[in-house]
Amino acid sequence: MSYYDIDAILTDAQKIPCTFELAVPGLGFLDENPGGDIPSAQPIPTPLYLAILLAIQRLSPTSSPLASIDLPLSLSPRVLNALKADPRTVDLRGLEVNFYEGAARVLEVLEEEEVGDVLVEVCRPCLVEDERGKGGNGKRE
Repeated sequence: MSYYDIDAILTDAQKIPCTFELAVPGLGFLDENPGGDIPSAQPIPTPLYLAILLAIQRLSPTSSPLASIDLPLSLSPRVLNALKADPRTVDLRGLEVNFYEGAARVLEVLEEEEVGDVLVEVCRPCLVEDERGKGGNGKRE
């Protein structure tokens, strides 16, 4: 990822559900409540870059993370089932502008093997089709 990569910037700015494990005073602007507090155990749409930082940050080596990341709607079970059935029927760009890049960033933090497996299976036909469009035979050597 490059510092000036516009796709990376847009991906990191998209909001995903993040559940704070403790109440946070003065951070209410994330929940459209300027000057307010964020209560614990409430999912708040948070920019991806901040959600990742909060999910890995701990107050002490033995404490739990400050927040947990929930799967975004673009990776919900409903979407994953539709992708398993027929990936061509799902408008990935309509779900998330940078679908694959956003999913990869979320999967860096979450350990969701099923989601990763589905994304690989969805991506594979697209790559083969793209290769055929470029004059290749679609087979790996």
